[in-house]
Amino acid sequence: LALPVGPLPEHVLRRSYSIASPPDPASNRLEIAVTRVEGGPGSAVLHALAVGDELRATGPQGFFTRPPGVPSLFIGTGTGVTPLRSMLHAALAAGATEPLTVLLGVRHEADILYRDELTELARRHPNVSFHVTLSRPEPSWQGLAGYVQTHVPGLWADLVARADGAPPHLFLCGLERMVKAVRDLTRKQMGIAREQIHSERFD
Repeated sequence: LALPVGPLPEHVLRRSYSIASPPDPASNRLEIAVTRVEGGPGSAVLHALAVGDELRATGPQGFFTRPPGVPSLFIGTGTGVTPLRSMLHAALAAGATEPLTVLLGVRHEADILYRDELTELARRHPNVSFHVTLSRPEPSWQGLAGYVQTHVPGLWADLVARADGAPPHLFLCGLERMVKAVRDLTRKQMGIAREQIHSERFD
């Protein structure tokens, strides 16, 4: 996106964002999710937009895509869930029956994006499971706790058991330190092949 930061056309910030909505040739809408960062010029512009404002956009330009039909473990932290949401919806729209597991990591319960939607997808589709882990849980939280990498071995083992012999794939999106930690865990300690791991990171 080209975000206006001044009165002249050349006064723009260029920022890349993952698409949160599934591919839909019949629609001219794209969804993104942007966390407002204190002092962040890009997020400040986006959060100040009004209905009817226009932005210039290019792309998509990424390579973070999912091969059809593969059992999948989607792991995102914060707004890193956005492209995973798109992949999940696209898979289900195509009639996917292979196991699809989503693990979202956030600090606090209030930070969970798309909670109701993903919970409902897991309820409606027996091949979908949705998990949330909090790194700073409140005493009342009864779900998973800790960083996402704590739960990768168990969720991966469960996915393998449900994959009926097909090699599962891992999809990671989030801060660079999380992506690196999970890639190191899965490659060096769990022995998952490089071609089964796909990632997109941001700072």
